[in-house]
Amino acid sequence: MTYETVARIAQQGGLIYFGLIFLAGVAYALWPSKTAEYRRAARLPLEDEGDPR
Repeated sequence: MTYETVARIAQQGGLIYFGLIFLAGVAYALWPSKTAEYRRAARLPLEDEGDPR
């Protein structure tokens, strides 16, 4: 095996690995059971809890 072959295999493996990690993150973010949690988090800055000092 030459360096070029090993480098090409490592590049393709890394691309597949990070692609799968990205798809897992997107699936986690768009999972239907997370909707209520995200809506609650989106409203947090709008809630009034008194003086922040």
